[in-house]
Amino acid sequence: MQKETRNVSSLYVVLGCLFVSCLLISNMIAGKLISIFGMVLPAAVILFPVTYIFGDVLTEVYGFKRSRLIIWTGFACNLFMAVLFMLVVAMPHPEFWQFQDAYAAVLGMTPRVVAASLVAYFLGEFSNSVILSKMKLFTRGKWLFSRTIGSTIVGEGIDTVVFITIAFAGTVPPSVLFSMMIAQYIFKVLYEIAATPLTYLAVGWVKKKETVDTYDWGVKYNPFSLETD
Repeated sequence: MQKETRNVSSLYVVLGCLFVSCLLISNMIAGKLISIFGMVLPAAVILFPVTYIFGDVLTEVYGFKRSRLIIWTGFACNLFMAVLFMLVVAMPHPEFWQFQDAYAAVLGMTPRVVAASLVAYFLGEFSNSVILSKMKLFTRGKWLFSRTIGSTIVGEGIDTVVFITIAFAGTVPPSVLFSMMIAQYIFKVLYEIAATPLTYLAVGWVKKKETVDTYDWGVKYNPFSLETD
């Protein structure tokens, strides 16, 4: 297999679109609370971990630089969506339209929640990508499960702690804040572990389809660069 490709393939674009779609949908459904095995969780937990799976595939196959571009694309789309939602909710509506409160309850976002979401996403996704990339070099491409699970343990942990702290600190008791973190974190990590066979299949198929298996030798892990080659 060749180490890297300079051409942007159709499959890379599709994977990037799926990554961003899962991210945006996760944020749209996050306001719905669900109960799983007695744990009260935001509905986003059923989809948001999938972004980490796509992130794992992108980094494992195309390398950190190509994955970084998709992470930034997701960040920009998420910010644009959040700002547009807040703008639309704030705009005046005709008196006969009776669904303003319902619309605001579903799509309304406060600046604090938006900030929490963006910061947590940025730190979590880049941590996940960097750790997986470095572990691939350390393991010489062996033991994929150790990279996908290990990077998720760190990335999801950072994402969960940062988001809940920024979004809810001072509004709920510390014990509740801690229990929210633990419940979400455990669920997300178990989700990733359960999805490991699927991740193996996806990585293997994409590598075969693209004839690409990138190793990030000599790569500078600067999250603020948009270079892809």
